[in-house]
Amino acid sequence: MAEGVKTRVKVPKTAAAGETITIKTLVSHKMESGHRPDDNGNLIPRSIINRFTAAFNGESVIDIAMEPSISTNPYFQFEARVPASGTFTFAWYDDDGAVYHDSKRVTVTS
Repeated sequence: MAEGVKTRVKVPKTAAAGETITIKTLVSHKMESGHRPDDNGNLIPRSIINRFTAAFNGESVIDIAMEPSISTNPYFQFEARVPASGTFTFAWYDDDGAVYHDSKRVTVTS
């Protein structure tokens, strides 16, 4: 598990039924492409967040595969339709096998 990894998610707390909302996510992670040498000329091993997923009430909303060219601290903004109250769950997958989770609840108002 990489050190200092922190997830941040912004999701509106309330929405109207069927409304499209904007979701913003950021994960603090020092990415390493695997192509950069250290002070001794040895390649620093690759260490990136290689996949990001989001689901609403268990149904997939977005699934992104990332490659070594992804920037440090990847940020994603996307839209999702909210048919009813529920919970968004988010997962960031690290090269070392660690998975970082976050979740946010949205309440549908009339």
